[in-house]
Amino acid sequence: MNARTILHVDMDAFFAAVEEREDPTLRGKPVVIGADPRGGKGRGVVSTANYEARKFGVGSAMPIGEAWRRCPQAVFLPPRGKLYGDASRAIFEIFEHYTELVEGLSVDEAFLDVTASRRLFGDGPTIARAIKDEIRAKQSLTASVGVASSKYVAKVASDLDKPDGLVVVEPGSEAEFLAPLDIKRLWGAGPKGQQALRGLGCRTIGDVAALDAAVLVRRFGEAGGMHFHRLSHGLDERRVSPGHERKSLGKERTFGEDVSDRRVVERKLLGLCEGVAASLRRKKLAGTTVTVKLRFEGFETLTRRCTLDAPVDTVETLWPAARALFHDADRPKQKIRLIGVTVSGFESAPPQLGLFETGGPDLDHRVAEVVDRLSERYGRGTVTRAALLEEKKNDG
Repeated sequence: MNARTILHVDMDAFFAAVEEREDPTLRGKPVVIGADPRGGKGRGVVSTANYEARKFGVGSAMPIGEAWRRCPQAVFLPPRGKLYGDASRAIFEIFEHYTELVEGLSVDEAFLDVTASRRLFGDGPTIARAIKDEIRAKQSLTASVGVASSKYVAKVASDLDKPDGLVVVEPGSEAEFLAPLDIKRLWGAGPKGQQALRGLGCRTIGDVAALDAAVLVRRFGEAGGMHFHRLSHGLDERRVSPGHERKSLGKERTFGEDVSDRRVVERKLLGLCEGVAASLRRKKLAGTTVTVKLRFEGFETLTRRCTLDAPVDTVETLWPAARALFHDADRPKQKIRLIGVTVSGFESAPPQLGLFETGGPDLDHRVAEVVDRLSERYGRGTVTRAALLEEKKNDG
């Protein structure tokens, strides 16, 4: 049986690269996408740093204040979601020209199974080069691609020659390719797993492959041990799944300063609920599980969740649950650093309602759809709740 041909395509410093494309004067400078660093006192985290910024140790998810301290000369820019989303959609259209089997992992990376495309477009490396060339020509961006017979090996390969890399692992050479790599590249081996593997004398993936499977099973259990055994030999039978579905949708906000006024926090939570509800409707989703996240001064984080009787996709149905969860988790004597709300447990959204249908929840949904249409036509914020106008006035 012929081996599969799997590509893992990963855009290079995607958000920063899009910004450089839009403003060529940024090229050659360290660029950081994220919250306002406020002279090293910023509150959020880094979304993406370009390769010039990474030379100073700046990386994704790093506190923005730390990024500023490491590289104060960087250009710090706020994220522009619509701009990145438009670029992402154009890139995925390129993927789908070569195969229908595209599994998006995020806005800037995907697995592609091109096994059935080889007769039409050529072998895996040929298709990979064609995709890279098309992305460069149409979007003025670069991508790194791994080509292998499995998802795991393709993903490892795409990360080894960034930026603008192309690494091909021929069928049958997977174990040899993986052998010299550090065990941190084993999927599922977090800090504790790596420590346990080092306790077994493993420093590289090849060291893991040399162990008897029974040793790994005794240390990590049947599932974990066999998982590491198979991966270390480059074995991964998982299919590329185009139907990969989002499991949750949420938004959160880190305040510029720790907040003690609960009215301010509630207004922000209401705004987050409105944003999440609008996103749910755009994606034709509705969920039954609501989770609220609170981070207090000192970075202690609490979450509370509840499951509702019916799926929600409007702020009128989401907000009461989120507010109740907030009060349940709150510690009134402590200031709040971050607030977030997430909806999961998705079902299909309710069908669009007739013009003359009436009733409480139905009316809420119709009003929400009207607001969505106004926002699409005239811009977000065209119709705004009075409580959120108060928030904007206070924030301004």
